[in-house]
Formats: sequence, structure tokens, C-alpha cells
Amino acid sequence: MNNIENDIENDIENKIKELNKKFENKTTQEILEYILEQYKNKVGFSSSLGAEDQVLTHMILNIDKNANIFTLDTGRLPDETYALMDETNLKYDTKLNVFFPQGKNVEDLYKIQGINGFYESIEKRKACCFVRKIEPLQRALKCIDIWITGLRASQSITRENLNIVEYDKLNKIIKVNPLLFWSEHNVWKFIKENKIPYNKLHDKGFPSLGCAPCTRAIKDGEDLRSGRWWWENPEHKECGLHIK
Repeated sequence: MNNIENDIENDIENKIKELNKKFENKTTQEILEYILEQYKNKVGFSSSLGAEDQVLTHMILNIDKNANIFTLDTGRLPDETYALMDETNLKYDTKLNVFFPQGKNVEDLYKIQGINGFYESIEKRKACCFVRKIEPLQRALKCIDIWITGLRASQSITRENLNIVEYDKLNKIIKVNPLLFWSEHNVWKFIKENKIPYNKLHDKGFPSLGCAPCTRAIKDGEDLRSGRWWWENPEHKECGLHIK
């Protein structure tokens, strides 16, 4: 790393420290208002249309009806997720920005590992995640400086040590997690009180949502993300979207 890159990274680290200090005792609403006002069209919120993301969609669009909210259509989402996408667009009079995988990349993936090769190894599963999620995300992040997410610390062991503001070195972008300290109870209380549309799979035991072949319902007492890539060990259960 050269001196210029070092200076840039130091500036970013100082900015993140400053923002984390500023947000220490702020509500989610206050954090969102500040970010959306200060960074305007350089902010994007990535929604998987899960419960947390529906909370943030509601809050963000009530602050700025023209805010950039985008989602990734992997091509293998459950029908319930598409239904919620439509319901969300209608309720908030908006159109979520949708990013798709590159067709040629999907074709090549199928040639290499077949339709469901991702069950065979972590490497193959991550290759599928890259084609269907990470590459489209990289395109979505190109035009923004601040990436808002619905990550919560209690979702899994891979998210316990996050801060409200992080630097994503892989994507070279500042990431803001306004719901970081919300509990599952907080999320559902807010949804019910504000009559926010949510994915009906949540009523069928799916707390965490992703592609249909990689997501299952969980049993009482299981970790919230145990239904994602359930054939893998917990420490591997990230697709690569949220790696520092």
C-alpha cells in the first residue's frame, strides 16, 4: 500500500470513528435522518426483503420517498419474496431497484457445477453466491459512498462484533447498520405497530430469508440463521456480502 492509499484509509478510519461516536446515543430514526441528509444521492440501502429490511424500508421512505433502495434478484428467490416486492412497491408508491446476475455468468456456473452443485462444498456454494449475489451487489454499490444494511448483532455469531458504522474493505465503502442493537422482538413490534408488509415465510418458521434452495424453516431454540445453508458449520454461514 502506498502513502496516498494509507492517507485515504486513515481518513476513512477517522471518519468512521467520528460517526460511531456521533451515533452512540442516537435512535435509528436519527441515524437515518443524518445519513440521508448528509450524503443524499450517495446513499443506498440493500434490502433482502426480510423483516429487518422492511422496517428500514418503511423508515427510509418516510424520510425520503426518493431514496435509493435496491434488492438482488438471484433468480432463485421464493415466490413469497416476489409477492412482497410487489406489495412493498404498491404500499410505498415506489419501485425498488433490482439487480440481476449476469446471464453469461449463470450459464458458465451451470456448466461447471450443475443446477444444485452448491450443496457439494463450501467452495461451490460460495461460487454460486458470487455469481448470483456478490457480483450484482458490486454493481449496485459502484455509484454510492454509504451502504445501509439491516444487519443485527444478535442474528448470528458472525455479526456479534459489528459496529454501527464499519468500513467494508472488500467493496471500499462505508457501511451503516442502523438496526444493529435491535432485538427480534423490537423488529416485530415495529412491524405490527406500523402495519408494514412482511414476507409470509416468516409465519412458517423462516426467520432469515435467501434463495429457496438454501433456506429452510428452523425449530424452536435454533439460531436465527440456522436455516441458511444448514448443511454448513455456523462460522461459514455468510454468502460474502457482509465480510469486513
